Amino acid sequence: MKDAKTKRKNELLPGTLEMLILKTLSIESMHGYGIAQHIQMLSADVLTIEEGSLYPALQRMRVKGWVLAEWKISAHNRRARFYTLTTAGKTQLGVEESRFSQMFGAIMRVIKTT
Repeated sequence: MKDAKTKRKNELLPGTLEMLILKTLSIESMHGYGIAQHIQMLSADVLTIEEGSLYPALQRMRVKGWVLAEWKISAHNRRARFYTLTTAGKTQLGVEESRFSQMFGAIMRVIKTT
């Protein structure tokens, strides 16, 4: 079990979960577990997406029309819901990346000047 200090260190910045999911799905369709594993692997285990955050975010994105969900058979021969990025999701990814880049740049300017 992770202690409070480690858990806090790995928390995502508010608003970044959807962007990370959309970015992951821009590569290929994946099931929820695959999305979480992809993000964790690419972040060198710094970012861990918990199921309690991932699936509600995917549901919100389905409602907004950013992703589609379809039941398929996984590589391990199990039934899993696969998520696919929609055209609206691609557009939203661009918005999210731009917003994040602007926010990150502003934070870095503050850090470097104080």
